[in-house]
Amino acid sequence: MQPFDIDRRAFGIGYRELAAFKDTYGGEEGYVFLEAHQIVPVGVESDTALLFMHPVGGGAYLPFVTALARAGHHVIYANSRYRGNDTALIMEKVVLDLAAAMRHARERLGYAKVVLAGWSGGGSLSIYYQSQAVNPTVTATPAGEPPDLTAAELPAADAMLLVAAHPSRHQVLCDCIDPAVRNESDFFDRDPALDLYDAANPEQPPYGAEFLARFRAAQVARIRRITDDVRNRLDMLRGRGLPHDEHGFVVPGTMADPRSLDPSVDPNDREPGTSFLGDPRIANNGPIGLARFSTLRSWLSQWSIDDANGDGVRHGAHVTVPALVVHGSADNICTPGYADALYDGLASDDKSRVTIDGATHYYIGRDQIPRLQTAIEACGEWLAARDLAPPAIR
Repeated sequence: MQPFDIDRRAFGIGYRELAAFKDTYGGEEGYVFLEAHQIVPVGVESDTALLFMHPVGGGAYLPFVTALARAGHHVIYANSRYRGNDTALIMEKVVLDLAAAMRHARERLGYAKVVLAGWSGGGSLSIYYQSQAVNPTVTATPAGEPPDLTAAELPAADAMLLVAAHPSRHQVLCDCIDPAVRNESDFFDRDPALDLYDAANPEQPPYGAEFLARFRAAQVARIRRITDDVRNRLDMLRGRGLPHDEHGFVVPGTMADPRSLDPSVDPNDREPGTSFLGDPRIANNGPIGLARFSTLRSWLSQWSIDDANGDGVRHGAHVTVPALVVHGSADNICTPGYADALYDGLASDDKSRVTIDGATHYYIGRDQIPRLQTAIEACGEWLAARDLAPPAIR
């Protein structure tokens, strides 16, 4: 079947929110505005929408998103309120944003069925959302503040499509944070025995099991040191009668994942010496690194391995709708272990998994075109078999 022409329709989603303070720039206090795109194949009617949201957004023009629409599916890409800036991101508020997009798809755009389509970090977000829609348990953020998701009345999705998805943002940071950093205010105070980028370090790829275990334990320990400091600072603010004040801080060294340098660690077809943010040596302290800039509350909600709620593996136990996990064999962040963890964690009796040979995380480049086509066809067949594709393309 020839690709369909597509129509992109930009629209906004707005809703009121009772909050103690604003954590996004611009706009009226107490009002949340989300930018969204409806991407539809010209001349194709459908009662089903594939709804994407990523915590920090920006994926409306991803090859995978566009290709789904060109294949005949109705796609909605809704950005969260934190589009492009996750400095103060609260995952529980992103869940509310996704609920607003879900209601808009059903009530304003008229879709009878909605498939939550989670790409990358949108995968764990989608699972977290669905679990709270069917089994609400989260009554506050990890900082002990609103929103209460048990009172949010979240509309549930009809199915899940998880593409290049990882278990959680906090797990990715924990696997990438540089444990050689000994002083959070001095990147150059480093433990040479844990420095992946020190040519004098005798530990070089391929890494031994003992070094990897020691390295991973040191990563967790560093995350927990930061978390302890975050909690102490929140307690200090509250103790001074400043319960709504915030502190911003910088986290140096957040791209030191052994997988980037050693392809034998959770092996797949990825290119050694690269990361999803480019050269890992540069990205380790570059301006766009994971959690590079954070606030206290956001650290607890988004990055703390012990506190953050947006955990796809843990919340997968409450996902019972049909689910498809699509994984690329050359993905340099969502390696097989991540895909295994997500798939195994889903409680659905109707779950499937497909690995696309040679596919990268973003499906960008000429060599990715046939891989993208294979992935889209696999999604289309899966959706059609469950009456979640337009009749015109079944």
